[in-house]
Amino acid sequence: MLLADALLEPFRYPFMVEAMLAGAAIAAVCAVLSCYLVLKGWSLMGDAISHAVLPGLVLAAVFGLPLALGAFLSGLFCAVSAGFIKAHSRIKEDTVLGVVFTGLFAFGLVLFTKLQVDIHLDKVLFGNILGLLPGDLHATLITSAGVLVVVVALRRDLLLFCFDPAQARVIGLRTGLLYYLLLSLLAVTIVVALKAVGILLVVAMLVTPGCVGFLSTARFGKMLCVAVGCAVGSTLLGIYVSFFLNASPAACIVLVQVLVFFAAMGLRKKRGLSPKTRFPALAQILNAK
Repeated sequence: MLLADALLEPFRYPFMVEAMLAGAAIAAVCAVLSCYLVLKGWSLMGDAISHAVLPGLVLAAVFGLPLALGAFLSGLFCAVSAGFIKAHSRIKEDTVLGVVFTGLFAFGLVLFTKLQVDIHLDKVLFGNILGLLPGDLHATLITSAGVLVVVVALRRDLLLFCFDPAQARVIGLRTGLLYYLLLSLLAVTIVVALKAVGILLVVAMLVTPGCVGFLSTARFGKMLCVAVGCAVGSTLLGIYVSFFLNASPAACIVLVQVLVFFAAMGLRKKRGLSPKTRFPALAQILNAK
């Protein structure tokens, strides 16, 4: 009984339960987007946007605007700027992203130092999921649900856009709209996830679950299920373990995800397969269009 009481102790604290609920919601939406990012080859995009939100946070605090709005606009500006530079130069997209997001992150640090705004930089960098304010849980759940509804409603269009943009244009899909829609959803998700894991670790939640799903199955639908299961399970376990270790919940979440990733690599039977080889069911989607 003593052991059982000790194991159930985290669930006796409301802040732990709220952290698990918020973390599970964030993990689910990050995992779904992660599958599309991995398939599209946009893994660095999540890293870029997460770092680029800092100047938006600082400027929003200076002008008395909601921090989430400033972070969203700053992250979206990073993605749009990178796309514009890539379209008007011969530089590859990953190189452009590296330049843009490091520049914006450095600009944000300069603003933070000079303007002396009331923002705790450690919470921005590492998150504070155990310190949710009243209403944060509801806002997180509503925002995550909204993003998931949009992605589910446009799942086939987004899948085709990520898998083969040329084919998507041929059949009449508005690829430009899908491009900016996916970036907007990514920016919103990152802003929500910042409260949980912070700038430095949000990229892991946007990449690792999709990689685990990609390694585990050859069907995109199953890939989504595996990614969501991995992300939600890792988040709940990470927060639970952090209670006993007295460690950062964000760090524990990411460490659990990394362990799951290496386990998936060890269990993988097929190696060296391209995305088009791994997703034979996509042909049915193309024909359905």
